[in-house]
Amino acid sequence: MAAGGRRADDDRRIAVAMDYSASSKRALDWAIANLLRRGDTVVVVHVLHHGGEEAKHALWGKSGSPLIPLSEFRDPTAMQQYGIHCDAEVLDMLDTAARQFELTVVAKLYWGDAREKLCDAVEEQKIDTLVMGSRGLGSIQRILLGSVTNYVLSNASCPVTVVKGK
Repeated sequence: MAAGGRRADDDRRIAVAMDYSASSKRALDWAIANLLRRGDTVVVVHVLHHGGEEAKHALWGKSGSPLIPLSEFRDPTAMQQYGIHCDAEVLDMLDTAARQFELTVVAKLYWGDAREKLCDAVEEQKIDTLVMGSRGLGSIQRILLGSVTNYVLSNASCPVTVVKGK
């Protein structure tokens, strides 16, 4: 930490919104290729809708799960506790990037409305930049549906990069 409780400029926290869709995988790939640098912390943010296991996650309802290190994130049995089924492609991308850039990689799970929880993650985790995929909706669909992307772009307190599909 630098003077005044602020982090040093080279101590960056980059968040990637992940739902294992093709667009979120592209966002992770883009962040690795264009944004990450040696020593960064990558926070993989998952937002799960409330479901049948609400009581199980009541403890973390507001603040989300504890930070989950990559070693635990990689363990399917451990992740079943959280209701997450990890994707081998995403894990390979994170493992490779962690080795190449000497990254700290953690996951953070939230339950609820993705729009609000992504903005909460930015605040709570002191995120410097958020990278997220675009679901490929047209501009009229985004307006009518009140997209997560538009909400986060308008309300997040850090720069947000939206990676569009091919």
